[in-house]
Amino acid sequence: MSRNVGGIDRVLRIVIGLALLWYALLAPATGYNWIGWIGVVPLLTALIGNCPLYSIIGVSTCPVKKA
Repeated sequence: MSRNVGGIDRVLRIVIGLALLWYALLAPATGYNWIGWIGVVPLLTALIGNCPLYSIIGVSTCPVKKA
């Protein structure tokens, strides 16, 4: 499994993931707090460094390593 999530992409995924989880855990119960649990997905892809959707469509935000 190769990395396909670059630096800026990782930071944005962590911020968005944590914000959504904050909403799920700490926001007043409105009946829509389950939407916040979607934040687990960007958080995990940022920590792993691989996005399955990027692999399927052939996208990579990692910088190209020069030989």
